[in-house]
Amino acid sequence: MALKTSSCRLLFKFIHQGVVAPLAAQNALRSVLGCSSTRGYYNSGKPSYAGPGRAAHVRVVDLRSDTVTKPGPAMRQAMAEAEVGDDVMGEDPTVNELQKIAADMFGMEAALFVPSGTMSNLIAVMVHCRERGDEVIVGDLSHLHIYEQGGSAQLAGVHSTTVTTLPDGTFDLEQLESKIRHGYPDPHYPRSRLVCVENTHNIQGGRVLPLAFLQEVRALADRYGLSVHMDGARVMNAAVAQGVPPSAILQHTDTVSVCLSKGLGAPVGTVLAGPKDFISRAVRCRKALGGGMRQAGILAAAGKLSLQNMIGRLEEDHGNAKMFAQALLDCNPNLFAVDLAAVETNILRFRLQDLSLSPREFCDHMAQVSESEEAALGQGIQVLMYPHFGNSVRAVWHLGISPEDTQLAIQKMQFVVSQHVMENIRAQ
Repeated sequence: MALKTSSCRLLFKFIHQGVVAPLAAQNALRSVLGCSSTRGYYNSGKPSYAGPGRAAHVRVVDLRSDTVTKPGPAMRQAMAEAEVGDDVMGEDPTVNELQKIAADMFGMEAALFVPSGTMSNLIAVMVHCRERGDEVIVGDLSHLHIYEQGGSAQLAGVHSTTVTTLPDGTFDLEQLESKIRHGYPDPHYPRSRLVCVENTHNIQGGRVLPLAFLQEVRALADRYGLSVHMDGARVMNAAVAQGVPPSAILQHTDTVSVCLSKGLGAPVGTVLAGPKDFISRAVRCRKALGGGMRQAGILAAAGKLSLQNMIGRLEEDHGNAKMFAQALLDCNPNLFAVDLAAVETNILRFRLQDLSLSPREFCDHMAQVSESEEAALGQGIQVLMYPHFGNSVRAVWHLGISPEDTQLAIQKMQFVVSQHVMENIRAQ
């Protein structure tokens, strides 16, 4: 049954009906959310919650990440029926077909199937920066710089220097130019080799990099003989949002890493694409990092289905994210700060303007189910999301979240706010 989105002004009906109870001061999700709001959304584990509705009356809406997607029946069947061979020997036909599909789609000469996006980005840095002590220029809020354990330095011996990430995921080109080293082979300095961009930008809330910005970055890199790599884990979301094929975006980069296991729904895998000689060297790096897999066609079959069938539906995720963002804006009292124009894809970041309710507390309450909630809403709704960078909350839509699920999340948000309002009234 379709649920109708209502304004948070209706929250007070819960109060008048006498079904709102004080919020329980519970920290059951602390172990799941982690200690740091910046990095917490990568922690794993099954969340717990207080309340009686553990069985049929609880609906779970998991907005923690688009990495929680699960393969459906068609994808599982494709995996089960995949023709396989030894991919380290280059003999897995399904892997080879996936790589050919990806290279053609991205407008690249060749592609390589690797286990993860982190490995794919690391391989790209290793191949572009051929000597220990070379330098890569990255955004200070980029996934590669913050969330990949400093692998460029730890494993590749590559130094990183940062530019300031702007709210739209871009950075100032003059600052970028100022970070390029010009003294090589002066022994005092590293050698600038690579510029990395991220599209869409994770921390900045799924922002899509403008094509004009990418064109300018590429022109600047060409002027100084640098390469451009895109962490395009969600570049398909960018392509859908801009209404262009991915090749129109990637023509401004030398190489790209595209994740198959986020919004595209495959269980495992990333594709690294670029020139043929780059991919030849990338194969060696993949092997050194332990990423060479044998009968990997079982996984590649899921990746093929993702690229062929799952891109168009990303628009639904974008629409659901905007729907929830609008509901936050409609809330009265004005508890949330949301820039609706910045909600471009499937990631939503928002802030709480009431200092008496922290992002962590809000996420805890969204994940808890109480008797009063079941009485008011007719069921328990457990909405999972994480406190995030910059004292904000992060929610991510994906193929496992329908428009109806989004409406349920809105209902739960309205109920949580009504409880918070009532607590404030009682405290006065």
